Amino acid sequence: MVDIQESKQNIINAANLLRDAGLMFRGFHANLSARLSSDTMLMTRGGNVANLDEDSFAVIRTDGTVLESEVMPAQAEIIQMHAAVYRARESVGGIIHTHAPNATAFAIAHEPIPVVYEPLMRFGMTEPAPVIKWAPRGSNASVNGIVEAVKLKPGISAVLLANHGVLAFGKSPVETAQLLATLDEGAELILKARLIGGEKSLPEQAFQQIEEHKRKFENIHS
Repeated sequence: MVDIQESKQNIINAANLLRDAGLMFRGFHANLSARLSSDTMLMTRGGNVANLDEDSFAVIRTDGTVLESEVMPAQAEIIQMHAAVYRARESVGGIIHTHAPNATAFAIAHEPIPVVYEPLMRFGMTEPAPVIKWAPRGSNASVNGIVEAVKLKPGISAVLLANHGVLAFGKSPVETAQLLATLDEGAELILKARLIGGEKSLPEQAFQQIEEHKRKFENIHS
Protein backbone atom coordinates (compact mmCIF):
# COMPACT_ATOMS: atom_id res chain seq x y z
CA MET A 1 0.00 0.00 0.00
CA VAL A 2 1.30 3.47 -0.91
CA ASP A 3 1.96 5.84 2.02
CA ILE A 4 -1.11 8.03 2.57
CA GLN A 5 0.87 11.13 3.57
CA GLU A 6 3.01 10.82 0.46
CA SER A 7 -0.13 10.46 -1.69
CA LYS A 8 -1.73 13.52 -0.06
CA GLN A 9 1.35 15.60 -0.85
CA ASN A 10 1.45 14.29 -4.41
CA ILE A 11 -2.19 15.33 -4.93
CA ILE A 12 -1.58 18.73 -3.33
CA ASN A 13 1.40 19.29 -5.64
CA ALA A 14 -0.71 18.26 -8.64
CA ALA A 15 -3.56 20.58 -7.63
CA ASN A 16 -1.15 23.49 -7.21
CA LEU A 17 0.22 22.80 -10.69
CA LEU A 18 -3.33 22.83 -12.11
CA ARG A 19 -4.20 26.04 -10.25
CA ASP A 20 -1.06 27.89 -11.31
CA ALA A 21 -1.50 26.81 -14.94
CA GLY A 22 -5.17 27.93 -15.04
CA LEU A 23 -6.36 24.39 -15.70
CA MET A 24 -9.18 24.52 -13.15
CA PHE A 25 -10.68 27.43 -15.07
CA ARG A 26 -12.40 30.19 -13.11
CA GLY A 27 -14.20 28.16 -10.45
CA PHE A 28 -11.10 26.22 -9.32
CA HIS A 29 -13.18 23.07 -9.77
CA ALA A 30 -11.47 19.70 -10.11
CA ASN A 31 -11.29 16.34 -8.41
CA LEU A 32 -8.09 14.38 -7.98
CA SER A 33 -7.26 10.91 -6.74
CA ALA A 34 -4.29 8.60 -6.18
CA ARG A 35 -4.20 4.83 -6.03
CA LEU A 36 -3.26 3.54 -2.57
CA SER A 37 -3.52 -0.18 -3.27
CA SER A 38 -5.15 -2.55 -5.73
CA ASP A 39 -8.57 -1.77 -4.24
CA THR A 40 -8.28 1.58 -2.44
CA MET A 41 -7.77 5.19 -3.51
CA LEU A 42 -7.31 8.61 -1.93
CA MET A 43 -9.63 11.29 -3.34
CA THR A 44 -10.33 14.96 -2.76
CA ARG A 45 -13.49 15.49 -0.69
CA GLY A 46 -14.76 18.73 -2.26
CA GLY A 47 -15.00 20.44 -5.63
CA ASN A 48 -12.82 23.52 -5.04
CA VAL A 49 -9.25 22.26 -4.89
CA ALA A 50 -7.32 25.52 -5.18
CA ASN A 51 -5.97 25.28 -1.62
CA LEU A 52 -5.90 21.69 -0.40
CA ASP A 53 -4.68 20.68 3.06
CA GLU A 54 -4.31 17.47 5.10
CA ASP A 55 -8.07 17.31 5.79
CA SER A 56 -9.14 17.61 2.15
CA PHE A 57 -9.16 13.87 1.41
CA ALA A 58 -11.12 10.67 1.85
CA VAL A 59 -9.97 7.06 1.58
CA ILE A 60 -12.30 5.07 -0.65
CA ARG A 61 -12.47 1.50 -1.92
CA THR A 62 -12.58 1.06 -5.67
CA ASP A 63 -16.07 -0.43 -5.21
CA GLY A 64 -17.16 3.03 -4.02
CA THR A 65 -17.21 2.41 -0.26
CA VAL A 66 -15.91 5.38 1.76
CA LEU A 67 -13.50 4.04 4.41
CA GLU A 68 -12.15 7.20 6.05
CA SER A 69 -13.53 10.74 6.30
CA GLU A 70 -16.53 11.73 4.16
CA VAL A 71 -17.18 13.00 0.65
CA MET A 72 -19.37 16.01 -0.06
CA PRO A 73 -22.63 15.04 -1.84
CA ALA A 74 -21.67 16.73 -5.12
CA GLN A 75 -18.37 14.83 -5.10
CA ALA A 76 -20.00 11.48 -4.33
CA GLU A 77 -21.33 11.48 -7.89
CA ILE A 78 -17.84 11.15 -9.33
CA ILE A 79 -16.43 8.38 -7.11
CA GLN A 80 -17.20 5.69 -9.69
CA MET A 81 -15.69 7.82 -12.47
CA HIS A 82 -12.32 7.44 -10.72
CA ALA A 83 -12.82 3.97 -9.26
CA ALA A 84 -13.82 2.40 -12.58
CA VAL A 85 -10.64 3.63 -14.29
CA TYR A 86 -8.47 2.17 -11.52
CA ARG A 87 -10.32 -1.14 -11.92
CA ALA A 88 -9.97 -1.06 -15.71
CA ARG A 89 -6.28 -0.12 -15.96
CA GLU A 90 -3.81 -1.42 -13.38
CA SER A 91 -1.03 0.93 -14.49
CA VAL A 92 -2.98 4.04 -13.47
CA GLY A 93 -1.79 5.65 -10.23
CA GLY A 94 -3.43 9.08 -10.49
CA ILE A 95 -6.64 10.49 -11.99
CA ILE A 96 -7.78 14.08 -12.47
CA HIS A 97 -11.07 15.49 -13.68
CA THR A 98 -11.23 19.20 -14.46
CA HIS A 99 -12.59 21.75 -16.91
CA ALA A 100 -9.32 22.77 -18.56
CA PRO A 101 -10.56 25.53 -20.90
CA ASN A 102 -9.07 24.60 -24.28
CA ALA A 103 -9.56 20.85 -23.95
CA THR A 104 -13.11 21.44 -22.70
CA ALA A 105 -13.81 23.50 -25.83
CA PHE A 106 -13.22 20.28 -27.80
CA ALA A 107 -15.50 18.40 -25.39
CA ILE A 108 -18.26 20.95 -25.95
CA ALA A 109 -17.79 20.69 -29.73
CA HIS A 110 -17.79 16.85 -29.50
CA GLU A 111 -14.44 16.87 -31.27
CA PRO A 112 -11.61 14.47 -30.31
CA ILE A 113 -8.21 16.06 -29.70
CA PRO A 114 -5.82 14.62 -32.31
CA VAL A 115 -2.26 13.70 -31.36
CA VAL A 116 -0.50 16.28 -33.53
CA TYR A 117 1.39 17.97 -30.69
CA GLU A 118 4.55 15.91 -30.22
CA PRO A 119 4.87 16.36 -26.41
CA LEU A 120 1.63 14.40 -25.94
CA MET A 121 3.38 11.28 -27.19
CA ARG A 122 5.80 11.51 -24.29
CA PHE A 123 2.83 10.80 -22.01
CA GLY A 124 1.88 7.69 -23.97
CA MET A 125 -0.80 9.37 -26.09
CA THR A 126 -0.77 7.65 -29.48
CA GLU A 127 -4.50 7.91 -30.21
CA PRO A 128 -6.80 10.96 -30.24
CA ALA A 129 -8.43 11.79 -26.90
CA PRO A 130 -11.97 10.49 -27.58
CA VAL A 131 -15.26 12.13 -26.71
CA ILE A 132 -17.45 10.14 -24.31
CA LYS A 133 -21.14 10.53 -25.13
CA TRP A 134 -22.94 12.84 -22.72
CA ALA A 135 -24.73 11.36 -19.73
CA PRO A 136 -25.16 12.76 -16.19
CA ARG A 137 -21.83 13.04 -14.41
CA GLY A 138 -20.93 9.81 -12.64
CA SER A 139 -23.96 7.93 -14.00
CA ASN A 140 -23.66 4.32 -15.14
CA ALA A 141 -23.94 5.45 -18.76
CA SER A 142 -21.13 7.97 -18.37
CA VAL A 143 -18.86 5.62 -16.40
CA ASN A 144 -19.47 2.73 -18.81
CA GLY A 145 -18.52 4.98 -21.73
CA ILE A 146 -15.27 5.96 -20.00
CA VAL A 147 -14.40 2.34 -19.15
CA GLU A 148 -15.09 1.18 -22.70
CA ALA A 149 -12.69 3.79 -24.10
CA VAL A 150 -10.01 3.00 -21.49
CA LYS A 151 -10.17 -0.73 -22.27
CA LEU A 152 -10.42 -0.49 -26.07
CA LYS A 153 -7.90 2.31 -26.60
CA PRO A 154 -4.56 1.53 -24.92
CA GLY A 155 -2.99 4.57 -26.60
CA ILE A 156 -5.03 7.12 -24.63
CA SER A 157 -4.31 8.77 -21.28
CA ALA A 158 -7.31 11.11 -21.31
CA VAL A 159 -10.92 11.28 -22.44
CA LEU A 160 -13.21 14.21 -23.12
CA LEU A 161 -16.60 14.19 -21.40
CA ALA A 162 -19.08 15.63 -23.90
CA ASN A 163 -20.38 19.08 -22.93
CA HIS A 164 -18.56 18.86 -19.61
CA GLY A 165 -14.78 18.52 -19.22
CA VAL A 166 -11.75 16.25 -19.23
CA LEU A 167 -10.70 13.10 -17.37
CA ALA A 168 -6.98 12.26 -17.43
CA PHE A 169 -5.08 9.36 -15.91
CA GLY A 170 -1.39 8.57 -15.47
CA LYS A 171 1.23 6.97 -13.24
CA SER A 172 0.80 9.57 -10.47
CA PRO A 173 -1.28 12.68 -9.75
CA VAL A 174 1.63 15.00 -10.63
CA GLU A 175 2.35 13.22 -13.91
CA THR A 176 -1.36 13.35 -14.71
CA ALA A 177 -1.40 17.10 -14.02
CA GLN A 178 1.55 17.51 -16.39
CA LEU A 179 -0.33 15.47 -19.00
CA LEU A 180 -3.40 17.69 -18.58
CA ALA A 181 -1.28 20.80 -19.01
CA THR A 182 0.18 19.35 -22.21
CA LEU A 183 -3.24 18.25 -23.50
CA ASP A 184 -4.73 21.70 -22.90
CA GLU A 185 -1.68 23.33 -24.48
CA GLY A 186 -2.08 21.04 -27.50
CA ALA A 187 -5.79 21.88 -27.74
CA GLU A 188 -5.00 25.61 -27.68
CA LEU A 189 -2.36 25.24 -30.41
CA ILE A 190 -4.70 23.18 -32.60
CA LEU A 191 -7.40 25.85 -32.33
CA LYS A 192 -4.83 28.48 -33.38
CA ALA A 193 -3.48 26.27 -36.18
CA ARG A 194 -6.98 25.99 -37.60
CA LEU A 195 -6.91 29.73 -38.22
CA ILE A 196 -3.90 29.36 -40.55
CA GLY A 197 -4.62 26.21 -42.50
CA GLY A 198 -5.19 23.54 -39.85
CA GLU A 199 -3.10 21.07 -37.89
CA LYS A 200 -0.92 18.56 -39.73
CA SER A 201 -0.35 14.92 -38.78
CA LEU A 202 2.90 13.63 -37.32
CA PRO A 203 4.77 10.94 -39.29
CA GLU A 204 3.30 7.46 -38.88
CA GLN A 205 6.43 6.19 -37.11
CA ALA A 206 6.75 9.19 -34.80
CA PHE A 207 5.88 7.42 -31.55
CA GLN A 208 8.25 4.54 -32.23
CA GLN A 209 11.05 6.97 -33.11
CA ILE A 210 10.44 9.01 -29.95
CA GLU A 211 10.56 5.89 -27.76
CA GLU A 212 13.78 4.72 -29.41
CA HIS A 213 15.31 8.17 -29.00
CA LYS A 214 14.34 8.28 -25.29
CA ARG A 215 15.82 4.84 -24.66
CA LYS A 216 19.06 5.89 -26.35
CA PHE A 217 19.54 8.76 -23.90
CA GLU A 218 18.37 6.69 -20.92
CA ASN A 219 21.08 4.15 -21.75
CA ILE A 220 23.72 6.87 -22.00
CA HIS A 221 22.90 8.19 -18.53
CA SER A 222 22.23 4.86 -16.80
